[in-house]
Amino acid sequence: MAFSYRDLRPYKYQLLEDYEHVCEGAWARSEFDGSFLSLSREAKGFRIVVKRGYAWDGASGPAIDTPTIMRASLVHDALYQLMRLRIIPQAFRQRADEVLREISIEDGMSVIRATYVYWAVRLFASGAAK
Repeated sequence: MAFSYRDLRPYKYQLLEDYEHVCEGAWARSEFDGSFLSLSREAKGFRIVVKRGYAWDGASGPAIDTPTIMRASLVHDALYQLMRLRIIPQAFRQRADEVLREISIEDGMSVIRATYVYWAVRLFASGAAK
C-alpha cells in the first residue's frame, strides 16, 4: 500500500501524494471538496481523500510515531478536522477512533498497543474533534 510523507516541523509531517481511504457507514452529511480534504459517497460508506500537502502531527500525547501508526494518525487527524468543520457529525467521533485502531492493526501494530491508543483518544481527545 503506497503511502509517502515527509518530516515537517513544527507540524511534523506533510503528505507527498494524495491518499485515499474508504470508511464504511453513513457518517458524512454531504460530499465535500476542500483544499486538502475531500469526501465522496461510496456504496458502503464514503471515500476520504487526504490531498498532497496536508500536514498533520502524527500520534498525539504519549504515543510514539512508529510506522504502524503513521497512516492511522493521518486518517484520524483528517476525520477529526472534518468534524471540526462540521462535515462529519461529532456523533461519529467513536467511529473515527475505531478507524484509528483498525488501520494501526492493519499496519502491524499489536492489538494490545492499538487498544491502548484507542482508549487514549477515547478518553482524552474529545476537544480535538470540536
